[in-house]
Amino acid sequence: MLLFTLTEMILSLPPKLELYPRNLVHPIAQQNTGILKKLFTLLLFAVVSLTAFAQTGIIRGNIFDEETGETIIYGSVLLKDTDRGTNTDLDGFFTFANLAPGEYTIVASYTGFGTQEVKVVVKSGIEYVRIYLKTEAVDLQTVNVSAEREQARSDTQVSKISVSPKDIRTLPSTGGEADIAQYLTVIPGIISSGDQGGQVYIRGGSPVQNKILLDGVTIYNPFHSIGFFSVFETETIRSVDVITGGFNAEYGGRVSAVVDIKTRTGNQRRLSGLVSASPFQAKALIEGPLKPLDPATGNSISFMLTGKYSYLDQTSKQLYSYAVDTNFYAFANDTFGLRQQDLGLPFSYQDLYGKISINGGNGSKVDLFGFNFTDRFEVRGLADLSWTNGGGGANFILVPLNSNIILNGTLSYSNYNILLKETDNAPRNSGISTYNAQLNFTYFGRDNQIDYGIEFNGFNTDFSFTNLIGVRFSQLDFTTELAAFVKYKQKLGNLIIEPGVRIQYYASQSTASLEPRLSLKWNATEFLRFKAAGGLYSQNLISTVNDLDIVNFFVGFLAGPEETIYEPNSRIATKDRLQKAFHGVAGFEFDLGPYVTTNIEAYYKGFNQLIAINRNKLSAQDPDFTTETGFAYGADFSLKYERDRTYFWGTYSYGFVRRDDGFQEYYTNFDRRHNINLLASYLAGNKKQWEFGVRWNLGSGFPFTETQGFYQAVPLENEPVNTNFLTGNYDLGVLLAEERNGGRISYFHRLDASLKRVWKFSRHSNLETTLSVTNAYNRENVFYVDRTTNNRVNQLPILPSLSLTYSW
Repeated sequence: MLLFTLTEMILSLPPKLELYPRNLVHPIAQQNTGILKKLFTLLLFAVVSLTAFAQTGIIRGNIFDEETGETIIYGSVLLKDTDRGTNTDLDGFFTFANLAPGEYTIVASYTGFGTQEVKVVVKSGIEYVRIYLKTEAVDLQTVNVSAEREQARSDTQVSKISVSPKDIRTLPSTGGEADIAQYLTVIPGIISSGDQGGQVYIRGGSPVQNKILLDGVTIYNPFHSIGFFSVFETETIRSVDVITGGFNAEYGGRVSAVVDIKTRTGNQRRLSGLVSASPFQAKALIEGPLKPLDPATGNSISFMLTGKYSYLDQTSKQLYSYAVDTNFYAFANDTFGLRQQDLGLPFSYQDLYGKISINGGNGSKVDLFGFNFTDRFEVRGLADLSWTNGGGGANFILVPLNSNIILNGTLSYSNYNILLKETDNAPRNSGISTYNAQLNFTYFGRDNQIDYGIEFNGFNTDFSFTNLIGVRFSQLDFTTELAAFVKYKQKLGNLIIEPGVRIQYYASQSTASLEPRLSLKWNATEFLRFKAAGGLYSQNLISTVNDLDIVNFFVGFLAGPEETIYEPNSRIATKDRLQKAFHGVAGFEFDLGPYVTTNIEAYYKGFNQLIAINRNKLSAQDPDFTTETGFAYGADFSLKYERDRTYFWGTYSYGFVRRDDGFQEYYTNFDRRHNINLLASYLAGNKKQWEFGVRWNLGSGFPFTETQGFYQAVPLENEPVNTNFLTGNYDLGVLLAEERNGGRISYFHRLDASLKRVWKFSRHSNLETTLSVTNAYNRENVFYVDRTTNNRVNQLPILPSLSLTYSW
């Protein structure tokens, strides 16, 4: 029934279905969208045919950690004495299709766990097995091929990096607290604008062009005002997939990149948790079974609840008062009579996340989750910014007993609100409420897999803004988006090909966008793999943050314009009102022996149309939105070494990011030509109870528009006749250079280091102490320079800290 609903939706799409960029597609293809719809429908019916007439047997199952009941990701699964092998997915799930009737032996293993063999008798149906692996002491030097490397050989994985909690904890952590916000900026192609209010820019895409998901829910502002920390709790994370470009058809609604974060299931065996404290924050986590795991049936109900609270605005008065900008000291003393010891870093935040997991015996499960994230940045007498992001939903996986199609889906709601009050008494506020429903299907063949699904996304926007000359802009809107996708994966010998197509319908624009995608990989040898990906992308969401902003903590969102918009610097109406892009990526992976892997990728992103708020609007008659085009290109290099006690990861990114607003082509303020990250850690002690980690980052300077001169900004709008031009004392105006972003600030570089010690009290309880230093040699990296006073504001200085974490 669901399949027919999807087919009916596709056939009813409006005739205004465009494939772009237009100059890349034959006109006949653009005129015959009806044919495309029918082909799409036939592909779906082919899936039904494949399942309806299959007479062979199927083995499928899940692999679990015996101690906690948590699924094992990327575990190795082999059919003994055959050429059949696979890896478990993010849910610990595996399947072998098209098996002749008979007896088979499954061999399951994973690094750090033992190997388990299970015999299964296959008839002309489906056999489901649950496999539990026990942890054991393993010398990693004897493990020649990791699960990560096996996954690289069996999936295309173009521009994709999978991050585990272990990877995050390897990084020297600011405040002694490991966080995905700190790890993301190590990944090649990703840069951050700074420690304070920093957002991530991914291969030339601004933050609004990146889709960041938590259990399928879009998180609009994932980073706190102090850029070291995100809203995500490391101890709850199961997996993080970072796709910096060329993502396939299962993702849509963004034109640059995807960060997909999934949380794990709470402990199904016993009550456990942790508490942690540092000068930056305190956090706690508790988890356990509501209905303990029954190994015989696989049924269980578990919960997980975590929260963290920042008190940095208080502790920094005693510990880090030197980190507050000296110019603000003078202002605070003159205005409020505050002393240096009365001031602290103006950051505070609080995050809560909870989850209940209901696990069925055949791999089916339901997760219910909710979250509430808050943040505040308050500089007394200057600005008060606060935002909240709350919501919840349900994820489910349904594994039918008599079908080789697996279903999964998401129902969710979220609400994001941000408010900024400044000395001009003209508050800025933005709110966006989002409703989302997704239903996906996966069909497993022997050497192929078909994924297809539908998605509904609706959001309300409530935005109000007053620009510098008093012109007010507001939007109160509701819009919906409908999407359907198909992705087909086929293994042809050493070649893996993965074509896909997504149809994205934007109701407020009365426009549908047909977006083909493709990724492929060729395993040339056991150690050398070539890969490529590309596709077309669109989005209807606009951010209040402008690519010209140097510092902007206010992150608001709007739906795309419903009014006529014009091509850059012209009065020619655009063909549509969507933001659009196309991606092309190519590269290779090479294994330099059993412990060293290299990855090299070149990429190009063409932004055919970008839309922004017209913040220079002078009157009500001026357009609310402006357009521009742009492109980004570059190359990313990485080398990773991992063996027993030693871990090293080096990355280098070379990139260009340009925009064209019709007046001139210019570099964006996040265009960084060179970016180097070196990350290393070493485990010491006979029980590996000591861990030393370092990270060094070097980045070339960001562009800025140089100052050409100054003038007195004489107000003429009130009484120009009575204005004293000769003796009046007026505000200082700034004349900017004609070339936008023609200058460059100095290079950024910083060293972070940490030393950890773990004391084990019993099998399940331990105490971890972390001594960390951020900006160890106290480099004065430029944040920005006030043009009128010429006062330089730096990034955060050296920040030592000590944290304690007790787990049980």
